[in-house]
Amino acid sequence: MKIIVLGAGLAGVTSAWYLAQAGHQVTVLERNPLAAEETSFANGGQISVSHPEPWANPGAPWQVLRWLGRDDAPLLFRLRYDPQQWKFALRFLGECRPARTRRNTEAVANLAVYSRARLQELRRSTGIAYDCLERGILHVFFASRAYRHAVKKAEHLLGYGIDLRPCPADECRVLEPALAGAQRQLAGGLYARDDESGDARLFVLGLVDLCRKAGVEFHFGTRIEKLEVFGKRIAGVHVRESHGRGRINGDAFVLAAGSFSPKLARTVGESLPIYPVKGYSATIALPEGVIAPHVSITDESHRIVMSRLGNRLRIAGTAELAGFDRSINPARCQAILRQARELFPDAIPPDVKAEYWAGLRPATPSNVPIIGKSRYENLFFNTGHGTLGWTLSCGSASALADIVDGRRPEVDFPFCGLPEGDG
Repeated sequence: MKIIVLGAGLAGVTSAWYLAQAGHQVTVLERNPLAAEETSFANGGQISVSHPEPWANPGAPWQVLRWLGRDDAPLLFRLRYDPQQWKFALRFLGECRPARTRRNTEAVANLAVYSRARLQELRRSTGIAYDCLERGILHVFFASRAYRHAVKKAEHLLGYGIDLRPCPADECRVLEPALAGAQRQLAGGLYARDDESGDARLFVLGLVDLCRKAGVEFHFGTRIEKLEVFGKRIAGVHVRESHGRGRINGDAFVLAAGSFSPKLARTVGESLPIYPVKGYSATIALPEGVIAPHVSITDESHRIVMSRLGNRLRIAGTAELAGFDRSINPARCQAILRQARELFPDAIPPDVKAEYWAGLRPATPSNVPIIGKSRYENLFFNTGHGTLGWTLSCGSASALADIVDGRRPEVDFPFCGLPEGDG
């Protein structure tokens, strides 16, 4: 089939790869001049299978209330006259119920474990390079109560095949010697030895090259305006390019446009419960010989992550519900840098030069992405991955290729458009 993929971020390019490997003729449309220019550009760099619990959990409403009015809060809700924002917030609250949280955690955990295996297979078969480190992720805690609670959760995650080992504070410093200079007192940590880190943007750019060798066509600088329906099928996609407007036809279409997916879906009467959640990152160059982490770190108290990407350190985190505003808030950037400096003062001196970035993560209220078939025969979704886009990318795309070909994916996950009990 001739398949048109809408979007060239992690979701779109991995979809193109697995569809091409399945023997399809694939074309990718992207409004930016290069792939991975938006949400996939500068994320936290973690393949964090060990963190499947969604933001929407029983403790979230109280945390949000506690953080109201704080410009440096991990989750910031900027009130707007935006019905979509309020609809998202209400659905988010509904997903905070214990039973829903358990269901959503299980779905994400299953997909995350599957996705990590697909990424590792892709890396072995292609040799793709992206500053990958297979040194695990260390989740660190600074309050004894939070650490004890996390240890109980870790026992539950073993049932999903996620190995999280409790580590006393001294053992954390052995695993990551750079923590020896931390200015906060560690209570303990959880070590996910099977997790990884790496530069998502480098991965996407490398995969674009591999896709091209496999026959995939990329149309950059192509703005997607709307989809066109004919009966129960999508007939084509209307685009605007430098030379004017036109229509691109295909046998099937994959919507992988991140936070902009709902807008395109609405052009054919589909409603996707996705809202943009802004996240921030700071990237700093590491001088030779500096004491900096090699194990990827998650600071659970401030909801920030730190990953070594070659000779750079990426610090990322926070969630801000502010519509499609991509402007950089200096206070939030300084907050994540200050919090990281408390852990690694040698690597992040007060006068460090940082490259700041903000991107819009396509979040669903449940944190469960939307993958599968729409109500149209030839329109498929691969979107809504929220904070776990890098972690879930290869598994989501591999499963999507199965669905497009009429096969049941190997992973147990609530895919769209499959009969009850499938997937």
